[in-house]
Amino acid sequence: MSLHQYLLALRARFGVFAALLLASVVAATVVSLLLPKSYRATVSLLVDKKDEQSLATAQYPARFQIGYLQTQVDILTSRRVAQKVVADLKLVQSPAAREAFERETDGTGSIENWLVDMLLKRLKTDTSQSSVIQVMFTSSDPRFAAEVANAFAAAYTDTMLQLRIEPTKETAAWFDEQLKELRTNLEQSQAKLTAYHQEKGLVSNDERFDVESSRLSELSTQLVMAQNQSYDSGTRRRQAAEYLASGASPETLPEIISQPFIQSVKTDLVRSETKLKELASQLGPNHPQYQRQFTEHAALRAKLDSEMMKVIGGLENSARQNRDREEELRKALSAQRAQVMRLKEWRSEVAVLTREVESAQKAYDSALQRYAINKVDSRARQTNVALLAPAVVPSKAAWPKLWLNVALSVVMGLMLGLATVYLLESVDRRVRSRGDLESELNAPLLVVLDDFRSNAMPQLLGPGSRALPALPRPE
Repeated sequence: MSLHQYLLALRARFGVFAALLLASVVAATVVSLLLPKSYRATVSLLVDKKDEQSLATAQYPARFQIGYLQTQVDILTSRRVAQKVVADLKLVQSPAAREAFERETDGTGSIENWLVDMLLKRLKTDTSQSSVIQVMFTSSDPRFAAEVANAFAAAYTDTMLQLRIEPTKETAAWFDEQLKELRTNLEQSQAKLTAYHQEKGLVSNDERFDVESSRLSELSTQLVMAQNQSYDSGTRRRQAAEYLASGASPETLPEIISQPFIQSVKTDLVRSETKLKELASQLGPNHPQYQRQFTEHAALRAKLDSEMMKVIGGLENSARQNRDREEELRKALSAQRAQVMRLKEWRSEVAVLTREVESAQKAYDSALQRYAINKVDSRARQTNVALLAPAVVPSKAAWPKLWLNVALSVVMGLMLGLATVYLLESVDRRVRSRGDLESELNAPLLVVLDDFRSNAMPQLLGPGSRALPALPRPE
């Protein structure tokens, strides 16, 4: 069937087509008017992603935004949020809800789960590339639809707050337990360090070590000086003994020559000896004046010998004293060196204990800081979700949409009418055009009549033509 043939068939069966179209429109209108009305309340939520976005997702902001918003939608439409809505609105205690539950389930199961499923079936969400989530709830009661939509927004906000603070509460509680143990470790480390200081008598470890090191250095210097003095005095004593053993006079020893008092005695002795010689030439040896001078000369000689022996003995004493001092300094140096080594050991032990205290202090401070942060976060009262526009009681029904249904019924009626005409024409084929004759009869066409006029029929056929059947209207 060509398009021209189909249009001719449509014109011939226009009544059927128009009846079907009108029936579709009337049926859609009646059904739309008879169906119960449903009202849709919408609440808008603004989700801020600044606090949640990390550096890794900064390279893919669009993907992160879509994934994050989808996560928020999943949370919003979760059973946890719906259960909170049921609890906040006290739907379990509602007589209407209980009656509907008994009617649909015959009292089997949990009314709370039934209410949750019912709310989630009527809940719809809509997101876009922005950070706004549209939450829509449909109900036959416009006031109830607005209440439930606002309740979902509030429950979602509270759930997000709980999801944020619950981990921080658990973390804060865990850090609280750890702080007790870390505080105990810190106190034990400090007690060990204090006890060690008291045991070793350490007030300032570095200061005492510096003092003892300086004393060790000073003793080492004194020992070197004492060794030099001991060597010098020993050398002089040995040289003096060898010099006297060779039969030389003690008066020529450098130590004796360098003594002013001995030189003074020697001068007096020389003067006395000169005077004695003069008296001996003038007076006899038995003269009282000579005897007095002789006695004085002998006393000076004895005094000179005594002083020289004192100097020689002093060399021996000096050498012995220097040896004794050297030995004492060596013992003191050894004891001081041992003391410095002990201080080094104590210092190392104190350093170890101090590092333990510092490590314990750092661990305690770090845990305390983390505890304080989680404690503050666990008391947060704000989330990254804000109510952009609350739901209001809808004044117009969202469903059924009369004009939309009428428009759809027109489209469906057109399609149904066109299909019906095609089916009827396929079952009952009639000759409606010159082409139908040529295609069906396969015979030559002799003549083509003009448009048929019924009012000219009596003149053409003559009297009595009214009883004649009307000819079909040609093409």
